Amino acid sequence: MISSDSFQSSGGQSMPRETGIAENIARLRLDRGMTQAALAEQVGVSRVAFGKIERGAVIPRAGTLSALAAALGVPVRELVVPVRPLRRVRFRAHARMYGREQTLAEVSRWLDDYAWLESELGESRDFKFRRLVAENRSRPWDEVAQSAREIAGLEPGTLVPNICRLLEDSGVKVLLLHKQRDSFFGLSVGPEDGGPAVVVNVWDRISVERWIFTAAHELGHLLLHPGEFEREATDLPTVTEREADRFASEFLMPESAFRTEWAATRGYPLVDRVLMVKRIFRVSYQTVLHRLVQGGHEGFAVWGVFRSQYRNRSGKTLEKRDEPEALHTSEFGWKWPRAGEPAALSKHDFPRDRLSSLVRQAVEEGRISLSRGAEIMGMHLEDMRGWARDWAG
Repeated sequence: MISSDSFQSSGGQSMPRETGIAENIARLRLDRGMTQAALAEQVGVSRVAFGKIERGAVIPRAGTLSALAAALGVPVRELVVPVRPLRRVRFRAHARMYGREQTLAEVSRWLDDYAWLESELGESRDFKFRRLVAENRSRPWDEVAQSAREIAGLEPGTLVPNICRLLEDSGVKVLLLHKQRDSFFGLSVGPEDGGPAVVVNVWDRISVERWIFTAAHELGHLLLHPGEFEREATDLPTVTEREADRFASEFLMPESAFRTEWAATRGYPLVDRVLMVKRIFRVSYQTVLHRLVQGGHEGFAVWGVFRSQYRNRSGKTLEKRDEPEALHTSEFGWKWPRAGEPAALSKHDFPRDRLSSLVRQAVEEGRISLSRGAEIMGMHLEDMRGWARDWAG
């Protein structure tokens, strides 16, 4: 048990709120699903003493902070550095997602680190879609999607080869979070809060197709709904969510190109046609089925026909969230656990490049240490050292 002199008293006054230590500890504890008693026991302090820490009545000494950081699985820096609150943010999640505040804190830290690196290295990028945001007030989502493709340099009917690189090249920051919550797909942050930025949940149980679609969906919100980013909003308007979905569908799979590819598969059974087209455009089979119905190519019954054909062929039933394993895993050459999207993409289909490049440049120029680089990248120091040893060219 750590004695009471493990704490620095604040003279009976509450800890200065700007330090944020109490808030950081409480937020992380709740995110980990730990009670005060459980965390106090792990750290080796009494329940009463720990309560004083979370209330800000005492400031823990260095040894106690280290023990708290170890128990919570974070660097000490995450306990002592205040978190800038985000205001202009929009969640792609269901209602009041568990761990929401911790997710926002992680995004805030990441945005601040990203902005600092860009400034330090002179590598800031302009938001290429800025003019489109100002002009889209009365334009329908499909026209905005087509204009966004043009601004991004995509020829009519061509595919989006790498959504992360396209966004980063267009001045949109991209963060990949690993949150074990199937109620949370992603979020976007407005330019006023350090964005524009897109955050995607890359949990293994969420398909790569969903990752890609979420990135495009959040871009849709940035372009279509710039005035509707509110931190506290949990019940997002259905109409704007549908607009962002349709924007993403058109951005990834333009209607003219879809019609061409769909017609080219005319001689195949429905299940083959859907999976072939989905593979071409790197979207979910559900995105293809939605397009068939919304575009008037097929009636709503196509959903039942597809599921029936798939069940008859594979012996497995497609559920809304828990899809079966990939039909063609061998084509990827890397055994990587992921959600069972039919004919699924692999992790290599969703790379993120820019932040890692900035971190490498900063390390090689001596502007940050390897340990700081590891913090920015969310890596263990040993993993960062191995990563740095493998840098080439």
